[in-house]
Amino acid sequence: MKTVIIVGGGAAGMLAGIAAARNGGTVHIFEKNEKLGKKVFITGKGRCNVTNACDTEDLFRNVVTNSKFLYSSFYGFNNFDMMALLEEAGCPLKTERGNRVFPVSDKSSDVIKALSGMLGRLGAEVHLHSEVKELLLEDGRCRGILLKKGGTETKVYGDAVIVACGGLSYPTTGSTGDGYRFAGAAGHTVTELSPALVPFVVKEPVVKELQGLSLKNIEAAVMRGKKVIYREFGEMLFTHYGVSGPVLLSASSYAVKELKKGPLSLVIDLKPALSEEQLDARLLREFEGTLNKQFKNALVHLFPSKLVPVMVERSGISPEKKVNEITREERKQIIQATKSFTVTITGLRDYNEAIITQGGVSVKEVNPSTMESKLISGLYFAGEVLDLDAVTGGFNLQIAWSTAWTAGSEAARPDPE
Repeated sequence: MKTVIIVGGGAAGMLAGIAAARNGGTVHIFEKNEKLGKKVFITGKGRCNVTNACDTEDLFRNVVTNSKFLYSSFYGFNNFDMMALLEEAGCPLKTERGNRVFPVSDKSSDVIKALSGMLGRLGAEVHLHSEVKELLLEDGRCRGILLKKGGTETKVYGDAVIVACGGLSYPTTGSTGDGYRFAGAAGHTVTELSPALVPFVVKEPVVKELQGLSLKNIEAAVMRGKKVIYREFGEMLFTHYGVSGPVLLSASSYAVKELKKGPLSLVIDLKPALSEEQLDARLLREFEGTLNKQFKNALVHLFPSKLVPVMVERSGISPEKKVNEITREERKQIIQATKSFTVTITGLRDYNEAIITQGGVSVKEVNPSTMESKLISGLYFAGEVLDLDAVTGGFNLQIAWSTAWTAGSEAARPDPE
């Protein structure tokens, strides 16, 4: 029976523990916080979007970085396996728009309770307030960990060590990049790190005027000149510093590297369901009932009230102009402002607001079938510490679940006789 040491008691750590214990391992999870799943607790605004109920093939399409590396782990333990495991553990699930899967209770604490309960029933030992300082590396092998608890340091030995201590996002939950330090000390390459699934910072002061305005059913395109970096339909939110919301959080993961070369354009189609001709017809209908009104009062049925003065300004038409004096050319200006509402993206918010970290332990140095290091035997990686990331919708948690299941199962596997 193998002793499996797991560093970190988040999503990946808990699932790796379950997989290792189910495969006959003696499992010890070391978590520096006072409880398990501290970051899981705040995901999905406290509801925890545990996975996405799409086809397994669609999982790969939603991975931004190194999707091919996940082939073995996604097929070895997929989204439906995770849903079945949580239901079995006593956490009933429901599927919402976009195939997002949540606990029926809308409480992330129920996901944590289900997983920690399963760990207990399988005999895994959880050690809280237990900070791992370094890995014990000898002769090309990981022998255990150096543990700091209550002011004393202790060496803990095991047959395998799984590093599952997350990235740098939401540092208040304990994600302080320890895993990258452990990997570096073991000789691993850590790729460039950046906040991802994170709001954008915008140059134009107009975003402050629109702060708090949420828009549904828009199309957002992040562009450099004429090159489209990301384009998608969805919801967005204006903030005091820029833009956020599901469609733009996903866009940020594609824009991380591009932003290092300089600012980008965000082109928003406020009415993507209407062609320019249909929008013109809609404008004419709106204008028919307001012919003697001033232009500034003629768009109230077309846009939210907060957006109306901004659209009037962006059209270049005098707010005081009578509607019956607006020309066809001026209607074209309104259509242009609606179909191409453009602002300049200058950067990203920091790790305190980032859902995930982009970058991590280079997957070229990790065996995709086992999650074991190719450089140090007995050392495994799982979850956000790896250079893997995806868009919003439960996909990043599925990466954590699948890689952790692979790592836990393989770390506990008995050596061949």
